[in-house]
Amino acid sequence: MEEDISQTLRGLLDEKRVLPDEPMSLHTTFCIGGKADVLVKPASVTEIEAVIRCCGEYALPYYVIGNGSNLLVGDKGIRGVVIELGNEFAQIEAAEDDTLWVQAGCLLSKVANTAWKKGLTGLEFASGIPGTIGGAVKMNAGAYGGEMKDIIDSVTVLTPEGEIMILPQDRMEFGYRKSIVSEKNYIILEVRLQLRKGDVKKIASRMRELNEARREKQPLEYPSAGSTFKRPEGHFAGKLIMEAGLAGFRIGDAQVSEKHCGFVINRGQATASEIQAVMQEVIHRVQEQFQVTLEPEVCKIGEFF
Repeated sequence: MEEDISQTLRGLLDEKRVLPDEPMSLHTTFCIGGKADVLVKPASVTEIEAVIRCCGEYALPYYVIGNGSNLLVGDKGIRGVVIELGNEFAQIEAAEDDTLWVQAGCLLSKVANTAWKKGLTGLEFASGIPGTIGGAVKMNAGAYGGEMKDIIDSVTVLTPEGEIMILPQDRMEFGYRKSIVSEKNYIILEVRLQLRKGDVKKIASRMRELNEARREKQPLEYPSAGSTFKRPEGHFAGKLIMEAGLAGFRIGDAQVSEKHCGFVINRGQATASEIQAVMQEVIHRVQEQFQVTLEPEVCKIGEFF
C-alpha cells in the first residue's frame, strides 16, 4: 500500500517532493520522531487538494505540518501521509494598503524581515518564533505582548469537504493559543496581514531587542518545541515548574531546561517517549504541589508505543 500511494503521489508532484519512509526527526525542531510512511511537499493549492484526494482514495489518514516547531512525533513514526507546507509553499506579496499576503508555509522570520524592509510594523514580536505563518495563525502564537490575532486581516482555508473559504479576522474565533482552525480541522492556505507604516530603523531595533532577549532567557542552544506548556490562568508555567524543584529534571536526554523551566529540551539523543515522560512528571508534580493543572502546548502526533 505504501509503495502504491508513493507511486501515485509521484504522478501528482515532482518525485523529489515525495519522500517515502521519511524520518520525522528531520522535520521537527525537537529533532525527534520515527519515520512517516510518506512525506510530501506540495507547491500549490492544486497539489494540496490532489494529495488529499489521493489519501481519500487509498483510505489513508493525512497530517498537515509546517516547520514542526510545536510537534512531538512518536518514536514509531506516522502511519499515513504527512503534508509539509514549507519552503515550496512560501510566497509573500506586499500591497499598497499596508497588507502582506503570505502562503502558509512561509517562516515567521522571513515574514517579519519582509515587513521590516517594507517599513511595516506590528510583526516584530514574532520575528524570533521558529514556526510558519500557518502554524502561528492556527494556534494564535504570541510573545512579548503581541499575538497573531492582532495583525490578521483574513485567512484562506481549505475545509475537510474541499471548499476554499476566506475567513475575516472576526470569524477565526481566536483565543489563547487556539483558533477555529483546529476545531473545524481546516487547513490554512494563505494569510493576509494588516500591518502599519513604521520607521525602518525602529522596527529593526525592536526586532534585535526581542531576539537578544530570547537568546538570553531561552535555551536556544538545544532542540525543543519552544514553550512546552500553556500559561495557566493566574500563573506562569516556568515559575511553577521551577518552584516544584524540577529545574534540570532529566530522563535520558530529555530535560527540563535549567535556563528556562518552561522548556523541555533534547540534550542530544532524547526519544519522544522520554520527552513525554518528563512532561508527565512535570504535570504530576505541579498538580501535587500547587493544585494547578498544566496543559501541554506541544502537539503530539504519531505512534509512541
